[in-house]
Amino acid sequence: MTTNTDHYLVEQTLSGNTQAFSELVLRYQDYVFTIAIRIVKVREEAEEVAQDSFIKAYEALSTFRGDAKFSSWLYSIVYRKALDCLRKHKRTKVVEVIEEITEGEAETIENALEFLELKERNAIIQKCLDQLPEQECSIITFYYFEELSVKEIAEITKLSEDNIKVKLHRSRKKLFELLKYYIAPEYTKYNGKAI
Repeated sequence: MTTNTDHYLVEQTLSGNTQAFSELVLRYQDYVFTIAIRIVKVREEAEEVAQDSFIKAYEALSTFRGDAKFSSWLYSIVYRKALDCLRKHKRTKVVEVIEEITEGEAETIENALEFLELKERNAIIQKCLDQLPEQECSIITFYYFEELSVKEIAEITKLSEDNIKVKLHRSRKKLFELLKYYIAPEYTKYNGKAI
């Protein structure tokens, strides 16, 4: 077994090599923080969630079965810790999207996004993601940013794969609806007409 795989580092940690777990922390600290901040939205709380997640992962490492990816197992810990943090601080978001977005509008919004600078585009997407409820934001993050499969997301969230597909579809529609209001001025600027 090569020395750089997650499974090797897990085995080494379980054998008493704490340096191996430090390598796992270095490998995943950015991803863990990204998931935490997308859910809890407050930097200090996200840092605490990330730290608590690694502590929990270390303490529960013997329960890691190895049939799933270590990253999916770790992300499920982060996801639960972040939701616990929200409950602790009694914060939840509810977003009601009044209008339904058509497939044509979604395509127009995607085309308009291509015109925006990468940094500006990322800022707009993040702003819209922040307006989604935590679970929907997490599912979008896992699927598009972490490039996890529906099956992996189901393992992390403890929801069925069918439920993830439905939530992913609805979350995308909400995200596109939110993006429409940020993109409309840019679309007008580049195409001379409103959405």
